[in-house]
Amino acid sequence: MKLRIDKDLVPMKAHYFLFNGGTAPVVPFMPQLARQLGYSSVVVGTMYMILPIIGMLAKPLFGYIADRFNRHRFLFLAGQLITAVAFFLIMFVPAVDKPLPEVQFHCHAGISNIRHCDIYEKQMEKTLENYYGNTTLACQMHCAMKPEYWDIVCDNWLANKTSNCASNRTQASLNFTTYISTRDIVELPQLHSKVKCLNFIIPSDQGTWNAQNITLYCPKNKSEMDVNCTMDCHDAYLNQQLNQARAMNTSEAMAQPEFWFFFGMLIVSWIGMAVVVSIGDAICFGILGERHHLYGKQRLCGSLGWGLFAVLAGLLVDKMSPSDGDKNYTIVFWMTLVILGFDMLASTKLKHTQTHMSANILKDVGQMFLSMRCVVFFLWCVAIGLCTALIWNFLFIYLEELNVVHGSSSSIKTLEGLVMGIQCFGGELPFFFMSGWILKRIGHVNAMSLVLLGFGVRFILYSMLQDPWYILPIELLNGVTFGLFYATMASYASIVAPPGTEATMQSLVGAIFEGVGVSMGSQIGGQLFEAVSGRTTFEIFGIAAFIVFIIHVCLQMYLNRNGPAENGKARTSTTSATASTKAKDIELPFSSKTNDGFSDVDLN
Repeated sequence: MKLRIDKDLVPMKAHYFLFNGGTAPVVPFMPQLARQLGYSSVVVGTMYMILPIIGMLAKPLFGYIADRFNRHRFLFLAGQLITAVAFFLIMFVPAVDKPLPEVQFHCHAGISNIRHCDIYEKQMEKTLENYYGNTTLACQMHCAMKPEYWDIVCDNWLANKTSNCASNRTQASLNFTTYISTRDIVELPQLHSKVKCLNFIIPSDQGTWNAQNITLYCPKNKSEMDVNCTMDCHDAYLNQQLNQARAMNTSEAMAQPEFWFFFGMLIVSWIGMAVVVSIGDAICFGILGERHHLYGKQRLCGSLGWGLFAVLAGLLVDKMSPSDGDKNYTIVFWMTLVILGFDMLASTKLKHTQTHMSANILKDVGQMFLSMRCVVFFLWCVAIGLCTALIWNFLFIYLEELNVVHGSSSSIKTLEGLVMGIQCFGGELPFFFMSGWILKRIGHVNAMSLVLLGFGVRFILYSMLQDPWYILPIELLNGVTFGLFYATMASYASIVAPPGTEATMQSLVGAIFEGVGVSMGSQIGGQLFEAVSGRTTFEIFGIAAFIVFIIHVCLQMYLNRNGPAENGKARTSTTSATASTKAKDIELPFSSKTNDGFSDVDLN
């Protein structure tokens, strides 16, 4: 057996490894960072609806410029620089001031407690009890007072403590300190409502006012005292848990300059990534020439880089963050800046020259829409984008919700890093490596159907999760839903692209996938997360994926019977595919000129 390494492909492998490794520390954590900054799921969904649309506009534009003016290398390196700088600047987004938790102080018949009602029914009773154990927290209360409540305060709380309590009756608020027990938290449904309320017991009804001990006592012959308050227990974790229902909506976020800086840098980084990904794939296929089947072996280096640095980033974020409260993401921005710097250095070694120039790029690419098979392919890209959006933007939010319900763990970022590691090492990497063999055996069409089926199974399994750590074996399916999908999409687009339009075609397909599919999926996913729950959202998407799978299979069977035959085997070269486009439909998938190289150990 011979060991063959194509030195011209080494810089391409290095680029995929370093670019995916450089974006892995930041891209998956941006939705959680947005939530940590106080933005709701709807705001996150709206941002990730707009970002792919920006990418949809940027990809064809810069792909056309690259093909028209033969500026692939310049735009490629510029995209990497823009991506690195924009992500790094997100580190300097100032934190938004978060409001204190809103509670009710309830006092009746000699019993006092603090009530917090949670519209999301997170079962925080067990979460807080498991986290704190037997702990008593001192909490400062700022309560809005009514005149009738001052009788209770003056006659029972402050009796013999002050001689001028009557003068306080004109004040609209009362400040005092009380204590809550984290061992005895009672969770009860609110009357005539599905909302559950946490009732924090106040040990011995004790409190302090102006450094004096008081008893928060309400006699039986008085009406109950039920006032709205803000509570500050000087505990970041408790504030985080109680404030989950108070995330900023879209209008509130848009009024914050911090939001626009954060979102602006995301937009710039998305444009940079769109340019790098689309032009990078075009450069890769240009170097490969007729060896399209070797694309997966180049792209698997990207999965290797993503998985390695994603796991490392998750571990470092947990290590460098306090055990409670918000996570510290500083390290991931530095990782991105340094790794993408090395990527730019490696990319300068790429040897790529465009051998074909199209006289009319827009006309040649536009003919793709005259082929029924290409139209079905584009619609398939949209469907996959819808499903992919849910994983990219909401999977970790769902895991953190499960983490709260199951019993909060401070290692959630470590779990998220492991999820990305398994997605890459256990899923994408082997499927990218075998993608050429798989596509030659089952054909592109059958591979497309298999990807839809994989999404259906994956989403239904997500909807059945109870313990977030059980997600790890499910992530092996990422090999089908992303590894096989991406290899199928990129190679199919490369084969049908008319000569001289390679970058434009890769950009168009990427724009359809992200700009239409991922954009729509982000908005729909955000709305469903807010309206129902993460579990129900994944169940809905899973059922929808099964339905689209059946439709796709039936549609391809119809095309095979009533359109040009496609047996999924090697058939036409890129040139003949172009000729077919100008006639009726495109006959696919692989060029009969390609050589598997399976007789040797092919590391190219």
